[in-house]
Formats: sequence, C-alpha cells, structure tokens
Amino acid sequence: MEEFSPERRSGCGILNAVFGKRNFWPRRTTSTGSLHIINNNNNNNVINDKTAANSNTKRRRSGSDETEFLGPEAPPLKPSVKSVPNHPKPHQQNLVQKPVVEPSRATTTATQGYGNGNLGRKVPKETISISGELESMIVDHQKSKGNSNLLRASSSNMMIYGNLGNLRQPAAGGNTTTNSYSVAKDNVSTPNGKYPNTVMGNVVKKPVEEKRKEEQQQPASLCRALSTRMDPEQLKFMGNEDYKNGRFGEALALYEAAIAIDPNKASYRSNKSAALAALGRVLEAVFECREAIKIEPHYHRAHHRSANLYLRLGDVEKAIYHYKHAGLEADQDDIAKARTVQTHLNKCTEAKRRRDWNSLLKESDSAINDGADSAPQIFALKAEALLKLHRHQDADKTLLGGPIFNFDDLNKYFGPIGNANLLVVRAQVDMAAGRFDEALGAIQRAVKLDPNNKEANTVMRKARAVAAARSNGNEHFKASKFSEACLAYVEGLEHDPHNAVLLCNRAACWSKLGHLEKAVDDCTHALNLRPAYTKARLRRADCNFKMKKWEASIQDYTILVRETPDNEEVKKGLSQAQMQLNKQNGEVV
Repeated sequence: MEEFSPERRSGCGILNAVFGKRNFWPRRTTSTGSLHIINNNNNNNVINDKTAANSNTKRRRSGSDETEFLGPEAPPLKPSVKSVPNHPKPHQQNLVQKPVVEPSRATTTATQGYGNGNLGRKVPKETISISGELESMIVDHQKSKGNSNLLRASSSNMMIYGNLGNLRQPAAGGNTTTNSYSVAKDNVSTPNGKYPNTVMGNVVKKPVEEKRKEEQQQPASLCRALSTRMDPEQLKFMGNEDYKNGRFGEALALYEAAIAIDPNKASYRSNKSAALAALGRVLEAVFECREAIKIEPHYHRAHHRSANLYLRLGDVEKAIYHYKHAGLEADQDDIAKARTVQTHLNKCTEAKRRRDWNSLLKESDSAINDGADSAPQIFALKAEALLKLHRHQDADKTLLGGPIFNFDDLNKYFGPIGNANLLVVRAQVDMAAGRFDEALGAIQRAVKLDPNNKEANTVMRKARAVAAARSNGNEHFKASKFSEACLAYVEGLEHDPHNAVLLCNRAACWSKLGHLEKAVDDCTHALNLRPAYTKARLRRADCNFKMKKWEASIQDYTILVRETPDNEEVKKGLSQAQMQLNKQNGEVV
C-alpha cells in the first residue's frame, strides 16, 4: 500500500498531469494559485489576470472533455497593467487572504511551465488539502498500474462519493477493467482455474456477470479506502463488510492493506486467513493463522480458525491441539469431529499396508466427507486406490475435484518428501489418462525432491518406457506400418498392461490388419478402464459394424450420439447400422 501512502504529496495533483506540457495561459506559482491578483513592491501596478481566470472557469465547466483545447489557439493576450485600490478583490471560490510576496525573477522563470517547474519544489504540509492528497494518491496509483490516461479532477476542493470528477465512470456494457480503480482484485489466480463454484470449498469460481458487477463497484471501494486516510482499523472494518457480502477478493486486499500499515496486529492476520480460506487458498490461510498466533499466542479466535484449517488439511493432531487452546471458541463437538477423522486416517494407513484397496477407498472417502475436504494426501490415497482397482477415469476425477495448491506452498507445508509422494500419484493418474508429457514432468519433479524415493524412481522408468512406446507406435502407424506399430504398442503394454491409450491404439492396428475381434477386445478393455473414452467406443462400434454385429454397433453409436450430439459421423454410423438391422429383420426400409 506504499503507493497510497499519505506521506507522498504533489503540488498540482491531477491538473499538473493534464496540463503540464501545454502553455495556454500565463503560469503562476503554487503558493499564489488561489489568489486573483499579485501586488508589486510599490503597490502601483498589478497583473490583470481576469481574462485568464474566466478562461480557466470555462475550461473547468467542460469537465474532462479536452476537445476544445485541440482547436486553433488564439494569439496570447498581453497582460494589461492598470492601477487598482490596495484591497483584495472577491473571488469566485473561497480565498485565503494573506500577504503575498512577489516571487523573484529566478522563481518566476522556474515556474513558467506547470509540467516541469514544480518537480523539484516541496509544498508545505499545511497547504495541501484532503482532495489534493487524494489526487496525489490516485496519480501514484495510476502510474504504478501503467495507466497514463489521467483525467481532470473535480473543480471543487472535495471528492464527491458517488460521482467523482477525476474517475472515469465505466460505460454501460463496456470494459470496466481498463479505467476503473480497485483497492482489491480477486486473484483467484487461482493458480490453475480448476476451483469449484463454492464458497467454503477449495476455491471460488465466480460467474462472469457477478464478476462484472464487482468490478463496477471497485472504484467506489478505492475512494472509500482513500477517504479513510489509511487508518488500518477502518480498512479492517471495510474488509469485514466485503467479507460478509461474499466479496472475498476485495476483503483480502483490504486486510492486506491494513497489515501493510500495521503488521503487528493479530486480528488483521486472522481476518486475512478467513478470506484466503473462503477463496480456497487453505495453505496460505494456515500460514497467516500461524503469524497471528506468533503475534498474540493466546488469541482464541486464531487458534480456533487454525484448528478448522488443520482439520480440513487432514492434520488432525494439530487441529486437536489448537482446539484445546481456543478457549470458549471451541467445544467438545469440534474435538469429537477431529477424532472421527483421525479414526478414518488410521484405517487408511492399515488398509494401504494390507493392500486392501476397497477398504482404502472407503475410509479415504469417509475422511474427506467428515471434514478433511482439502487434504491433498487423502485425495491422493483415494486416487491410488481407484488406480489399483482399475477405475482410471474415477481416479482422474478424484484428483481434478480435489484441492489445487501452489507447488511452493505444498513444499512449505508438507516438505519435499511429502510433496514428492503427492507427485508420484499425480504422475500415475496422468499416465493412465494418456497425458504422458504431464506424467513425465510430475515424476521428474518428484525424483528431484526425493531422489531416494524408490516408488518415484520406479514410476519414472515406467512413464519413460510407456511414453517412448506410444511415440514409436504412432510414427509407424502414420507411415502405414501397422505391424511395426502394433509391436511398439505391445512393448508399452508390457510396462503398463492397463493403459487405455495403448490398448485403443493397438486396437486401431488390429483393425487395419483385419483382426477385428482382437480390436473389439482391446476397445472393451480400454472402456472398462475409462467408460467415457470416446475414441475407443467409436472404434468398437465401427469394428462391430464391419463384423455385421448391428445391435452391438447400434448400442455404442447410441451412447456416442448422446455424448457427442453434434458429431455427424456418429449420426451417420447410427443411421446405417439401424438400416442394416432393419434389412436383416426383413423390415421395409
């Protein structure tokens, strides 16, 4: 929040940025900008600035529209000199009537241009109004965001909440992100964009229309933040309002702003943790709770929040510890819930040791449903059980539906060895789904994190062999060398007998070589592993059609039409199979 710091000041605000390089009227120094006349030492001659003042007033009325400045310029008027009484003249706005000292020649020369003359001058603190300070903050904010389209500020000395003169209002239906300001933007950068649409789940994926509405409200949020003059308690209060209204991204940014001003306040860290958890960033939320407890070791709410997060991550022992230190924030039901999850995890460990994959699947699923809904290690156990049960499609769905965390955050929380174990399961699931490049990348990272992991090294050798076999087989198939391609796929299946992609590719070779029964068998095996494998089902339907097994072909084509309603090839195949079946039954076509 350094860019919004009230310590940064500017003498001219946004007017300086807009008119800095245009010499439309004679320049005045900052200290005399609010006065109408300048007296000489002898008080006989003054510069009549009436014409310039009128012109300036007209320009202010024109708002931010600069088109009138782009037209032909009139010749500059020479200042007329005449005698006037020695009393100040009333001005259109409020004047501060103070004795004015005529600037020296050097000072006058240095301040002839608004754009460059005041760059090195320091304006006294007492001469800067609140609007000037806010304008300076907005200019700094624009510069930091790389936006040079500065607009004129409001002509008065205060910023109106609903209709700001120096903020471009978003046009209806237009892009509201280019010229609008925001003290908070939801980064639900997420890192991977795979978060489900839920508040307290792993992540929040907001609809487009809802996101647009929030972006349109962000300029007001900025002005509210600026109007607090960076009071951290007020920023926290505003963050709480956004949090209650479901605007977790804005709430997070406001809490971060408060922390930047006062990093030693435990409540700011705890509230930031709540916002992160609502956005599905559970690991980051845990880290913030840790900081809050370091600042205030007996902060009961932070302990309770930390316990809930540890339970979601499947770290039951830490959850119970923090529940016991949460005072009245926690009760016996919380501890009982944690102990239930612990029971399921103990059974998971025993089931894996006995290689009882059905029990492992059951207990891991129970642990997730009873509270450990963001525990990547438990989702990995469930996916591993499904792989062993040859339910590859379900294993892939399990990991895709599980928590997605940043790689560095996983390393920080679980350590290199724990993260390596997660990557081993990820690599096996990717390989089963036919994502060979992703599988190789994951297992290589696992081996790098834990070089002594025997399972990781075994999976890496397997992944390399399967990927190489698939690549060689594809090259031979493209060259119409179907026998050689079939042998390459067989070699890959020796390392991974249940790889659906290799089975489907070998079925294509069998079909080209005229071994339709073998092709159907391979397709059936692949579909048992991955029921939604469209290519395998289409290939089996085609082989059954060639073998004149019309009913089996129609059955597969019917499923394909339901799954891919826009596929004309599938519709044509179904129509032809039905026509052949009708002919066989002696029906009129």
